[in-house]
Amino acid sequence: MQTKKIVVVGSCNTDMVIKAERLPIPGETILGGTFFMNPGGKGANQAVAAARMGGNVTLISKTGNDVFGKQSVMLYAAENIKTDYIFSDPRHPSGVALITVDANGENCIVVASGANAYLNPADIEKAISEVEGSDLVLMQLEIPIETVEYVAELANKKGIKVILNPAPARALSDKLLKNVYIIIPNKSEAEILSGIKVSDIDSAKQAANIISAKGVEIVVITLGSQGALIKEYSEYHFVEACKVDAIDTTAAGDTFCGSVCVGLSEGKSILDSVKMAARASAITVTRMGAQSSIPYRSELSSLDFETQKTSI
Repeated sequence: MQTKKIVVVGSCNTDMVIKAERLPIPGETILGGTFFMNPGGKGANQAVAAARMGGNVTLISKTGNDVFGKQSVMLYAAENIKTDYIFSDPRHPSGVALITVDANGENCIVVASGANAYLNPADIEKAISEVEGSDLVLMQLEIPIETVEYVAELANKKGIKVILNPAPARALSDKLLKNVYIIIPNKSEAEILSGIKVSDIDSAKQAANIISAKGVEIVVITLGSQGALIKEYSEYHFVEACKVDAIDTTAAGDTFCGSVCVGLSEGKSILDSVKMAARASAITVTRMGAQSSIPYRSELSSLDFETQKTSI
């Protein structure tokens, strides 16, 4: 059976990664790191994750007319992602991210958005038939907020479910949130959206209540190694994280979001979709890099873990 169609609207970057013993402090130079390059960008990462989980995926994005952009399109096509609406910008370079990862897997990232900052509503108009023909639209915040708001309103009016990963963290308008079906923030993003400092399940529940009151039907707050809290209408669930040895957390959240979308596209409940996403993101953190760390669906069964459902 053909799964429902997922359209990802978001960023496409090339990640330049240095693995070092620790993260430098301001003004400090650290020697001895290992360097590699990897395709990235939150939009592209989520599209790749969804494709590797078996989703039917189209990516709407914008790259520069340069080697990074051309290579990215080739790589996404090889992942069975529809690339017809990855636009090439003749004036601005492809997005680049500089990432430092320490020995514990924690990272710090600086992004030069490049062409991503110019993915605008006029581009979406060129892809409107693709958006309107989708079942799920997944977005993040590495593209202009007016584009995110435009797509969310367009999709919601057509009855298409909008899933938003509000990253990088920023305040969002109530107008946007009213057009979102599922929002998937991490702890810091949930704090910005709710005003509640999220540190455990109870505070996550408080934050989810405030966020859902703004019009979002389902809130999924990821709590890193603690797991994920789900507020589905008036019900709450908790899914434990897999216990693994993390070496790099890059793209873990993106893998989670892409996997949730695939679960939903296959008719799974939000709880079962989050369970699958928890397994996929756990595998991601055991590997270096962004897209190079994202697992395939067949790998999920190799993880010796059973998620625990807790109704709250």
